Amino acid sequence: MSTKNKTELPPALEIARAAREKVFAELRKVIVGQESLIEQVLVAMFAGGHVLLVGVPGLAKTLLVSTLAKTLSMNFKRIQFTPDMMPSDITGTEILEEDQATGHKQFVFVQGPVFTNLLLADEINRTPPKTQAALLEAMQEKSVTVGKRTYKLEEPFMVMATQNPIEQEGTYPLPEAQLDRFMFNLYVDYPTDSELKTIIKNTTAGGLPTPSAVLNGEDVLAMRAAVRQMPISDHVLEYIVRLISATHPNKDASPEITKKFLAWGAGPRAGQYLALGAKSRALLRGNLQATAEDVRAVARAVLRHRIYTNFTAQAEGVDADAMIERLIKHVPENV
Repeated sequence: MSTKNKTELPPALEIARAAREKVFAELRKVIVGQESLIEQVLVAMFAGGHVLLVGVPGLAKTLLVSTLAKTLSMNFKRIQFTPDMMPSDITGTEILEEDQATGHKQFVFVQGPVFTNLLLADEINRTPPKTQAALLEAMQEKSVTVGKRTYKLEEPFMVMATQNPIEQEGTYPLPEAQLDRFMFNLYVDYPTDSELKTIIKNTTAGGLPTPSAVLNGEDVLAMRAAVRQMPISDHVLEYIVRLISATHPNKDASPEITKKFLAWGAGPRAGQYLALGAKSRALLRGNLQATAEDVRAVARAVLRHRIYTNFTAQAEGVDADAMIERLIKHVPENV
C-alpha cells in the first residue's frame, strides 16, 4: 500500500526538476564540467532571457550552445559574426522578384537567420556596433522591422551570444544598450586539470556522443509560464530593491564603496532579471518559492554588465565582480 508523502512537490515543480535533470544528462555526454555554467544557462532560458558567454577562444562556448540546441526540438541557427557583416545579413532583406507568368514585379522579404527559436551569435563582438544593433529589436520586442513592415518572431526565441575578451585584437565593445538586453553575462573559465585530461581523452579517441532531444518549444514555453507564477515574497523583492539601490553612486544612502568605485549603477531591468532569475532557479531546483539565496546566486550574472567602475576602481584593481561581492556582503537581507 502506498502512502502520500507530505513533502511531495506540486506537479509543475516535479516537471521542472525532471526537465533540468534530463537536459543536464544530455549535456554531460558532450560537455565536461561547467556544472554551474550549465545551470545558469538553463535558468536564463526558462526565465525567457538572453545569455552572453564571455571567454577566450577554445573553451567550448559554441559547443555548449550547439549541444543545448540538440537537446531541444526547436529551430536552431548560427551566425558567425565578422567585421564585414551587414545588418541585413542578420534580419533579412527585401528583394525585387518578377512573376514569370504575369511579368509583375514585387518586393519579397527573405528571412534572415534571426528567424529561429535558438540563435547562436558567435563572436558577436567581432562585428561593428551598427551590425550588433541589428539584434536589438529582435531581442527586446521579439520582432524584426524591414522597410515599412514588422515581422514577429516565433516563440520561444532566445539569443545566446559568445564574446571574446575585449582586450583581444579585432574586437568591438558591445554598446551599453545592447549589453542591457542580455539577462545574464556569464564567464567561461578554464577547466580544471582533471577536466582538461578528460576533455583531451574524449576528443582524441573518436567522435563525441550525440545528445538526444528531451524537450521541445512547448515545454520551454510552459516552463516560462511556470517561472512567472513562482511565488516571490515582498521580503525578497525588498532585498532586490536594496541591492539595486546600493549600486547607485549618486544616492546619499549608498555605501561608501559605491560612491568611491562606481561611475553608475544598475537600472530597473536589473531588478526584473534578478527576480526572474531567482524564480527560475527556484523552479529548476524544485523549491516552493524564490528566496534571497536564489537572488544572490544570480546576482553576478545579472549585474556584472550593468554596473560600471570608475578610474579609481581601475587604478586599485577593483572590477565589477569584486564590487558585486562587496555589495552582497554589505546589503542586509533583513532590515
